[in-house]
Amino acid sequence: MGCGNVFFTLLITFSVALITYNIIISANAPLKQELPGPSRSSFQSITVDPIIKMPLDKSRGGSKRLFHTAVTASDSVYNTWQCRVMYYWFKKMKDGGKSDMGGFTRILHSGKPDKHMAEIPTFVAQPLPSGMDRGYIVLNRPWAFVQWLQQADIKEDYILMSEPDHIIVKPIPNLSREGLGAAFPFFYIEPKKYESVLRKYFPEDKGPITDIDPIGNSPVIVGKESLKKIAPTWMNVSLAMKKDPETDKAFGWVLEMYAYAVASALHGVGNILYKDFMIQPPWDTEIGEKFIIHYTYGCDYNLKGELTYGKIGEWRFDKRSYDNTIPPRNLPLPPPGVPESVFNPYYWACRWAQGSFHELGGKLVVDPSYNLI
Repeated sequence: MGCGNVFFTLLITFSVALITYNIIISANAPLKQELPGPSRSSFQSITVDPIIKMPLDKSRGGSKRLFHTAVTASDSVYNTWQCRVMYYWFKKMKDGGKSDMGGFTRILHSGKPDKHMAEIPTFVAQPLPSGMDRGYIVLNRPWAFVQWLQQADIKEDYILMSEPDHIIVKPIPNLSREGLGAAFPFFYIEPKKYESVLRKYFPEDKGPITDIDPIGNSPVIVGKESLKKIAPTWMNVSLAMKKDPETDKAFGWVLEMYAYAVASALHGVGNILYKDFMIQPPWDTEIGEKFIIHYTYGCDYNLKGELTYGKIGEWRFDKRSYDNTIPPRNLPLPPPGVPESVFNPYYWACRWAQGSFHELGGKLVVDPSYNLI
């Protein structure tokens, strides 16, 4: 038994060392040697342009096509309180009507367990070697996904890549179809505008620049086997982009999003651009039939309930105000006129601070005296 444990430990250590060696080599190797050629066979099986607003097949016949929700996070206070709220909402919506939501994993790329392992299903991934992220911590995301996809036992055939600052407000069906992923289109991801830069990673012989969808990696629902192919390329392209001064300057904080879009195109995985996947307040004001609220932007309003974006408002909610602490108890209520898309994430941050979320047996629960919305 002792020899078996020693052998298993040595095997795991060797595997991690080999993977780390490979990413160091890939980060310094010529990019063209690392990228696979595209396979556009998935496009040949459909008769419409995959860049559409709604999936064509909305029937619910047959067995469910479950997807596994995965969220990458550090062990910071900032990421942790968001993950705990996000996982609460995942559980609340998981078994609702039309849901194809399966399991959940927080991919913790701090390299070590934290105190919330029992509360949130968690896979501990190793961070990139010191200095490789060049001060851009988001580069740990693709590397964390590579490790999780290689090492975890994932039962579902599809993956939803989500983020800590997502609030799921409706049960999510599997929106992907016929080999295509389902993704939210971001207005600021503009492949055509940056064609000269992107051709360093997506040469002309790989296809037209329009093959690169205006997406990031989240929210995206994609086949597990497709993601296993995409993820290492996503990691390599991210590292290469960050290393190149022109690309780094052009893309800034959305560099890793462009890298995923490129990697998906290189592997011939197109995406249904699903505009109703999520909303982003304060620009989107109504929840309607959307599935996710992404509270990434600061929301500033005057006391009349009027948006003052670009200027600190008399009332504001910004997740970045709570990077080193959870939201405090004395958060003021928003003034009348603030839209539901802003009020919803604020409300749940407020409830956390007021104690409506509390610990019970090491798990986050909600005080039943509060009316759930």
